[in-house]
Amino acid sequence: MRFLTRLVAVLSLVLSGIAIVSPASAATTVKVLQLNICHSGAAGCYTGEAVMTKAVAVISSTRPQVLSVNEACSGDVERLRAAMGAALTRFAAAQRPDGSPVTCSNGQQYGNAIMVAEALAGGAGVSGRYTAQDGSSELRVWACLPAGALSACTTHLSARSGTTALAQCRELMTRAAGYTAEGPVVVSGDLNLRYQGNPDAQDCNRSGFYRKGDGSVQHVFASTNLTFVSTSKIDMAGTTDHPGLLVTVTMS
Repeated sequence: MRFLTRLVAVLSLVLSGIAIVSPASAATTVKVLQLNICHSGAAGCYTGEAVMTKAVAVISSTRPQVLSVNEACSGDVERLRAAMGAALTRFAAAQRPDGSPVTCSNGQQYGNAIMVAEALAGGAGVSGRYTAQDGSSELRVWACLPAGALSACTTHLSARSGTTALAQCRELMTRAAGYTAEGPVVVSGDLNLRYQGNPDAQDCNRSGFYRKGDGSVQHVFASTNLTFVSTSKIDMAGTTDHPGLLVTVTMS
């Protein structure tokens, strides 16, 4: 009897032209983890195995959907990806003026890696070097994984010239803006630019994006179709000279 009563009520709504709306799909949480691990072996912040152990622990505990890593060796990538889980990756080696790759002290290529969880990732990644460079022996590069449910890029910009770093950042953000036709986009990295610095990291931002940072030189830019949830800094326990930066957003 109760079933018949409910059926009559539903039919009455339909016949009277009132739509029955199903609940909206839950938003997907996306955690973006930015790490500069200083693992080249050439810089004073190098701590060897200690930073890899700490990075793996941080990745395992935060479970990011996007992982951006700067100052990494090519041999680090698979170990970090294993801590993250199933993900597509793109590694971009910094280049010398003659086009050869910059190498870590262990002989592996040195550069930046971007990883996106397989559930959100698209096809093959892309990478390249910037038009603007600062005249040093290291030409700065970018790496992106575009055209998935979420597109993502990483970079490590000029440490010698703030003007060059800003030009590089603007070049990458122009590329990122082109990916917004496919869906949400995040750009993460060590920009060597500070918020309210000179130049100001905020001057790299553009319409359709917002910026979150670690209070220093690491930043995440997210397209405005991603809803901001939180930002947190992660203590790396002295294993590198940068904290971890975790930015959490949601996407519909």
